[in-house]
Amino acid sequence: MPRLSATLIHPHIAYPYISHRMNDTTQYEENPRFEEVNKMYTLREAIDEAKRCLNCRVPQCRKGCPIENNIPDFIHQLSMGNMGQALSVLNERTNLPAICGRVCPHENQCEGHCVLGKKGKPVRVGKLESFLAQFDADMHLTHERIPSKDRGRVAVIGSGPAGLTVAGDLARQGFNVVIFEGQEEAGGVLMYGIPEYRLPKAVVRKEIERIEQLGVRFVHNCLVGSPESGVTVDSLFADGFDAIFMGTGTALPRQLKLPGATLKRVTQSTDFLHNVNAWIEGALPREMVPLRDGEHVAVIGGGNVAMDAARTARRLGADVTVIYRRTQAEMTAIQSEYDEAVKEGVHFMWQSESQAFIGNERGRVCAIRLATPEGERTVPFDRVFLAIGSRPASRIVSTTTGIEVDEKGYVKVGERPYGMTTRRGVFAGGDVVHRPQTVVLAMKAAKDVAVGIAQYVDAIKLLEACGE
Repeated sequence: MPRLSATLIHPHIAYPYISHRMNDTTQYEENPRFEEVNKMYTLREAIDEAKRCLNCRVPQCRKGCPIENNIPDFIHQLSMGNMGQALSVLNERTNLPAICGRVCPHENQCEGHCVLGKKGKPVRVGKLESFLAQFDADMHLTHERIPSKDRGRVAVIGSGPAGLTVAGDLARQGFNVVIFEGQEEAGGVLMYGIPEYRLPKAVVRKEIERIEQLGVRFVHNCLVGSPESGVTVDSLFADGFDAIFMGTGTALPRQLKLPGATLKRVTQSTDFLHNVNAWIEGALPREMVPLRDGEHVAVIGGGNVAMDAARTARRLGADVTVIYRRTQAEMTAIQSEYDEAVKEGVHFMWQSESQAFIGNERGRVCAIRLATPEGERTVPFDRVFLAIGSRPASRIVSTTTGIEVDEKGYVKVGERPYGMTTRRGVFAGGDVVHRPQTVVLAMKAAKDVAVGIAQYVDAIKLLEACGE
């Protein structure tokens, strides 16, 4: 019997209907395998874990945190049950604690630097951070005093980790911030790219609500630089914005230029993950997810997206093999993600480079020819997901004069003021500048750019006041 074909939804294209649920319930009852794997601490467990912190005089955990969260202080407040104070400490440095607590590579950062880690039991900083954020969401503890929005107007293009961070930091400093988002819902990769079992979409929505409560306004379904929106960098300046931040990330997946690459069922992992998230949300029927129970699936790549695709495919009943051209030690994926993939039954082929995709009489992929340490092999597969990286879209740069990019399309920025492009008043940060990285590294870059934007706007306001 022929299998149903699936129409892919591409994450870099705006679909007005994508957040409209087909029903009022999620798919969890039918698919418990997509429930969150990060089990939340109880209050008692969180306090007991917090009491393990040694309050080191020179806290290595903070040195390991890219955004320099004051980890010992928030953990100390939590250990005494001072939830409000613990949250205040967290809010000094992060706008997305519920997200960072779940998806940061803690073993390489805060927890990896904890002195108790030498005995194999570091303080679980990530779980404590996500516990506090969830406690706040449930109890509505946070109520910040926000200054009046009279310091300047800033437009933020894109609502991923970088855009949300810039918006939150500037709003807290008295800037009037508007975020322009191409999709119907904000969140970018947080909403459309990371699987539900790692980052529930309800958590992302709560974090975005926190940004809105700072006075940030969102304009959805507005793809800046597209003919449909009619909004460009020039039009934003004409509308009175003092500065513009580009946090558009790397929306376009890289292609693998091999024979057979255009065969049916050779698709992008990001498209697959996007469709699965839409199905779980109730926006798509199951038959539109490009995978069937029992299929033999290859995932090509060795990063976090490859792990996400592989683990998601396993949850949908596929037999999954990750094909990586380098060794296990050279994988860019987080170690814990690899470990979980192995536990869940994902297979791995190391030092195996794809040479060609083989098709059948229906024009569908049916095998991959590989160069392996044992020699050339042809391995049968029903479907292939590519996870070999991404690159920036040129939509904004091509509709704006004066913004220079490097040979690979990444935006060039300066150091003074930090993050400003070669176009005066236009700033950029996150993956569109620094190549695809983790959520927290995008946030770190964005926090630095927020400082540069504030300096720039203050300077031009001063010059205007002086009659310049």
